[in-house]
Amino acid sequence: MERKLILEDGTVLTGQGFGALEEKVLEIVFNTSMVGYQEILSDPSYTDQAVVMTYPLIGNYGMAADDYETNVPTIGALIVHEYNDEPSNFRSVRTLGDVMHQYGIAGISGIDTRKLTRSIRDLGSRKVLLTDAETSLEAGLEKLRAYVPPKDAVARVSCRTAWETQGPPGRYHVVAIDCGMKQNIVRFLTKRGCHVTIVPWDTSAEAITALQPDGIFISNGPGDPTDVPQTIRTVRSLIGQCPIFGICLGHQILALAYGARTYKLKFGHRGGNHPVKDLMTGKIEMTSQNHSYAVDLESLKHTPLQVTHINLLDGTVEGIQCERDQAFSVQYHPESAPGPQDSAHLFGHFIRIMESNICQKEQISKRSS
Repeated sequence: MERKLILEDGTVLTGQGFGALEEKVLEIVFNTSMVGYQEILSDPSYTDQAVVMTYPLIGNYGMAADDYETNVPTIGALIVHEYNDEPSNFRSVRTLGDVMHQYGIAGISGIDTRKLTRSIRDLGSRKVLLTDAETSLEAGLEKLRAYVPPKDAVARVSCRTAWETQGPPGRYHVVAIDCGMKQNIVRFLTKRGCHVTIVPWDTSAEAITALQPDGIFISNGPGDPTDVPQTIRTVRSLIGQCPIFGICLGHQILALAYGARTYKLKFGHRGGNHPVKDLMTGKIEMTSQNHSYAVDLESLKHTPLQVTHINLLDGTVEGIQCERDQAFSVQYHPESAPGPQDSAHLFGHFIRIMESNICQKEQISKRSS
């Protein structure tokens, strides 16, 4: 079925629909990853967004049962150049289109994704209407003008109640604040000996403290970090109690908890090849990224936070730390899924801080006994 894209600037592109054939108004963004469309589709950080895939062929390896980043994908739409509905992959159990249809995710193929990506780079991320081919430009623009983006994305994708990882008890108890957390983060922590308790985004600091964590993790998630003031207040109250590690939205929340500011980028960072420099070691790592907002560098001067990483493409802040409080965060995704794992050592750094604290407590306990 023929479908149509209408952008705020009046651009109209037509193509063929796949997945769910629903009309939607979304924020249009692009991702430059060559592989990993299943992980992108199931990453909660893409809630309410229409993602343009710059790699031209999508769907050719199907969908594998073990590669989802959440059980219920909440991405708005996929925009691709060529969609393949006959995947060739021994791990594939379903087609991409089938999964998108099940979860109400719209798709459109046959689009000049190079032209569309250049438009986003030039004019920035903005609202787009994915609709039937018969919708007029005037009617489409009216719908775009009337649309008010929701501010409850984190509440919609976070877990409703706390839950724990299964398996043998780990040496380290990590409480993860779920703002839309990818499952590969949980896998990385459990593989390194952590027992993880995942709590909803609006869990109080008192409730988290009562769980007696060895470390606190703040997850990735969708939307503007200032839309979750409850989480910011919780993190502010937890600072200094035990080690804190934040990723993506969690990075922005940690910065806001210390009194820094955030701002929206023109078109964000989304892909698996963003070069980031570690200012502590001088090393450069290729990173996986997916975010619209960044931490304001100037605002950090009035906080105890130190910049630890920078993006070599545009100089934006990619990492911060407060050594005194054993708190640190990065804007990118060291757990990958998809993308490189150059920065997976950051999970090891988190573990080493918790191990050091546990050893100190054990030594104090021995001396007192």
